[in-house]
Amino acid sequence: MMKTLLGLLLCLLASTPSLAAEREHVLGFGGFFFKANDQQALIAWYEEHLGVKRTPSTYEEEPWQQQGGTTIFGVFAQSSTYFGDPEQQWMINFRVRDLDAMVAQLQAAGIEVDVDPNTYPNGRFARLEDPEGNPIQLWQEYKITPPEHEQVSPSS
Repeated sequence: MMKTLLGLLLCLLASTPSLAAEREHVLGFGGFFFKANDQQALIAWYEEHLGVKRTPSTYEEEPWQQQGGTTIFGVFAQSSTYFGDPEQQWMINFRVRDLDAMVAQLQAAGIEVDVDPNTYPNGRFARLEDPEGNPIQLWQEYKITPPEHEQVSPSS
């Protein structure tokens, strides 16, 4: 009886996909979609001030290509005020090469930008709102490198 149960268990395990088998996962963001009161004005604002190219109107047009890099997928408590207005359900974060240059460019265009005075291990941040009051965070990423004693040398 024990051999029969062991045999059945082995057959079952052999026919079940491994728990350690790699599962499919998303590759990254394919788009960010939201509603606007003045769709055309907001599209133009993002394109002019942040360089986010408008959605192509034909399949022959090239869509906006973002530069590869770190993406944070953060889920906040419903009670969070991190996005500003407690009713706000989302905030977008854009990576920038040079935060100071981007802030200066936006301010020269008359856009109010609040630069966080703190520097964090992962970078520097600034906040602004688009013309409809949607929160935007700008992030100049700093690459975090492990302490020297934790780094693996190429010859190891």
